Amino acid sequence: MTASGGPNGRPLRTVVCGTVFGRFYLDALRPSPPGFELAGVLASGSARSRACAEEYGVPYYTGVDQLPDDIDVACVVVRSAVAGGAGSELARALLARGVHVLQEQPAHPDELAACLRLARAHGVQYRLNSFYPHVAPVRSFLTRARTLRSLRESLYADAACSSQVLFPLLDILGRALGGLGPWAFADPAPVPAVRAATGAAVPFRLLHGAVAGVPLTLRVQNQLDPGDPDNHAHLLHRVTLGTDAGALTLADTHGPVLWSPRLHVRRDPGGRLALDGPDTEPLDQLSTAVLDFESPRSFRHTFAALWPDGVRHALAELKAAVDDPRGRSADAQYSLTVSRMWLDLTTRLGRPELITGSAPSPLALSALTLEASP
Repeated sequence: MTASGGPNGRPLRTVVCGTVFGRFYLDALRPSPPGFELAGVLASGSARSRACAEEYGVPYYTGVDQLPDDIDVACVVVRSAVAGGAGSELARALLARGVHVLQEQPAHPDELAACLRLARAHGVQYRLNSFYPHVAPVRSFLTRARTLRSLRESLYADAACSSQVLFPLLDILGRALGGLGPWAFADPAPVPAVRAATGAAVPFRLLHGAVAGVPLTLRVQNQLDPGDPDNHAHLLHRVTLGTDAGALTLADTHGPVLWSPRLHVRRDPGGRLALDGPDTEPLDQLSTAVLDFESPRSFRHTFAALWPDGVRHALAELKAAVDDPRGRSADAQYSLTVSRMWLDLTTRLGRPELITGSAPSPLALSALTLEASP
């Protein structure tokens, strides 16, 4: 193993650990992005994983001890201990072998701290990948949020997500608001009266808090189908940042990004709302403008292009840290804070409500765009 990356300028030889969500990492590494080379698959020995390695034309390994000495990077796409898996244990074993690690979220603060200590001790890089901040529409939103912050003060944030992607949401908010602290969360609003009145489950829990000192209203779908945990979310992420000039919204994880100017109508000398005439030019603004015209795309395009591209973006950040590790301390502290915020929120929310979901019947877009019959 080499702690400093590929010698003689060769690409960083990279293994992908896990072949479920790991498929998107494998797609990201084929064809190889700049500075990387797919060098193998490490998994538990299932026929599916072996077939996956054969499909990508790389060696298959079932243990860290089987890896050759020229492996530089490992993408650990296996559930961490806090999610009921062995991902963090695997990450620690790889770090101890002198391998840089990019681990898929989430991770408990204690797991994260242990990995960071091992990385420092062995002179390698460890990064926890929140994944969604690297997806192109979210990156577009974050770029526009930085611009908006430079022009106007953030007055509020409003966000919604499913519990499975709460960790990345906190990372998105931190990046959008320019930091995490000061942060705080209150307990979720009670719902017994609603349950009693309707007899129905309440999908979203409502919490108030603050991130980077900005007041936050947060709604979390705290439900899970244990038999199909990757499905049955009503949405992934939806985020709005509000200013005195208007609101910037990420309508969905995969776009589009919207700008909605704040409605304000001045009054004329007689006290009436001035709807025309001098100084009413602001009324010519679009009530909502689409800022990201490349999205939304189909789910098929998301899986085939957007998600692998997001992995490549995360890998590029890892390579930058390998090439210049001076920013490691700040990055580590940021990740630890996100993890602590996530732990605080999940503790307040409690265990997800267990549901039994069923596959929804697709609704054709034309059904919503056709004029309704009288």
